[in-house]
Amino acid sequence: MRRVKKPVFFIVVVLIAVFAFLTFNGVSTYYGDTKTSHIKGVDEIRWGIDISGGVDVTFSPPEGVEATQEQMDGAQAAIEMRLVSLGITDYELYADYSNYDIIVRFPWQAGEEDFDPEAAVAELGETAQLTFREGYEVDDLGLPTGVTAENIILTGENVELASAAFRQNENGEYEFLVALEFDSEGTSAFADATTRLSAEDGVISIWMDDTCISAPTVGVAITDGKCEISGDFTQEEAKALADKISAGALPYELVTSNFSTISATMGAGARNAMLIAGAIAFALICVYMIVVYRLPGVVASIALAGQVVGTIACITGFFGFMPSFTLTIPGIAGIILAVGMGVDANVVTFERVKEELRAGKGLYTSLELGYSRAWAAIFDGNITIVFVAVILMGAFGPPDSLFAKAMSWLYFMFPTTIEGTIYSFGYTLLVGVVLNFVFGVFCTRIMLASLAKFKALRNPKLYGGVSDEQ
Repeated sequence: MRRVKKPVFFIVVVLIAVFAFLTFNGVSTYYGDTKTSHIKGVDEIRWGIDISGGVDVTFSPPEGVEATQEQMDGAQAAIEMRLVSLGITDYELYADYSNYDIIVRFPWQAGEEDFDPEAAVAELGETAQLTFREGYEVDDLGLPTGVTAENIILTGENVELASAAFRQNENGEYEFLVALEFDSEGTSAFADATTRLSAEDGVISIWMDDTCISAPTVGVAITDGKCEISGDFTQEEAKALADKISAGALPYELVTSNFSTISATMGAGARNAMLIAGAIAFALICVYMIVVYRLPGVVASIALAGQVVGTIACITGFFGFMPSFTLTIPGIAGIILAVGMGVDANVVTFERVKEELRAGKGLYTSLELGYSRAWAAIFDGNITIVFVAVILMGAFGPPDSLFAKAMSWLYFMFPTTIEGTIYSFGYTLLVGVVLNFVFGVFCTRIMLASLAKFKALRNPKLYGGVSDEQ
């Protein structure tokens, strides 16, 4: 801590202020009436069904068509991919196999007063465009470019069957894979491509609309129209990939058999009340921290503000590698609870610092010992919350999400349950706790070390001490 320079405190404060400005206001450019958001602001947050209401729609095959279970699973997978690609996580989606129906509920689009639900429903029900392309060349947005954009080997129309399968390897262990069968045209095109690409260990990427769902390496030429995709799959992963490929091979387009709007269960009034309550609670916490812990309390308040801003940034999609997220009432509760965890971390640390100061140790020594001795308690308290958040996201989030896959060993015996409100709570809680380590531990530490360099701020009384000795 002694190596931290005086300007560090001001640099951190300015960075948090700039971060907050960009997070709340965003960065957009206009070309005529067309708005392009480079950094999304809070006005582009998609609110959950419990706050803004949404759409309830039932999709069915065309009249007279009796879809197979594999086709129903494929259509469900395509709808789920489109919902996730739009940043919609507060949705409900399930298949009624007896009536050949797929039911989906999702919230209104963010910031759209004239949102056209019928157009959104039509987009979800469109037949997925499945393509097999040469190589895996993508641009900054993850879209196909170069050879991959130009060379389409075959399409979903050429796929006759996609299913999950398993085989026994040379070690006697079973491994899961995806088995594909092509029609005559697809067999010929695939044979030509694999014969050429197998000589150079080339890649054939599989795309659903504009999303790459797999990019296997071509090991041998495949000329009989039957191929297998392997790659250390679990049973669930193999079935999920097969469902997505089946969705692109559907011989029909889904028809909207029932459509209705959903009223908000709690509404914008409940959201505003909760936000106001959270703001008041945050202000009272800051006052309490400053009164009780003095200068460390000021630093903790700044760090808590950074933690809240960071959580909101993770919701809006501020960071390019993280998509935007649907925020629900329980999601707001998760933000508030994470702030409480941040306060707890600061209280534990500052109490340790006060104990060291009152024991007669110098300021720098007390700060170093206070943080090092508080770390174990902070880590234990926060890591348990991380476990809870991960379990909630795995149990109630999209089956293809990272957390669902990580928890598949625990939930394989239970049917899939997607509950966006609980998923939102787990997400904001997880993000908030992780950011607590960044702002509540690291940032407060370097900011206090920076302030301690100023002669006027070295009095131990400003840190909870009882004497002027250093």
